[in-house]
Amino acid sequence: MNVMIRYVGVDRSETLNEFTEEKLNKLSDRYEFIVGATVRFKQDDNDHTKGKICDIELSLPGPRIFATSNEAQYEVAVRETISDLVRQLKKRKEVYKTY
Repeated sequence: MNVMIRYVGVDRSETLNEFTEEKLNKLSDRYEFIVGATVRFKQDDNDHTKGKICDIELSLPGPRIFATSNEAQYEVAVRETISDLVRQLKKRKEVYKTY
């Protein structure tokens, strides 16, 4: 799976890259039809309690799947976003099942 990580107005972090790629690789192992992922990390300066935003867009056959979350830490935001994606992928996998 091809993973592209972008930081929008945020300093680049190798540990965050490794954490995100590890989580996405587990997801790719579970759902073989995932082609690639685009991850964006942003910071919302107006939100003082949370403000760490993670957007993940997955490329697969058919329409793309997108999820986003806004948390106090980027690692938590990645976990929440991937959990949202898993729900969408389960629905998509049912469509691909052959009987």
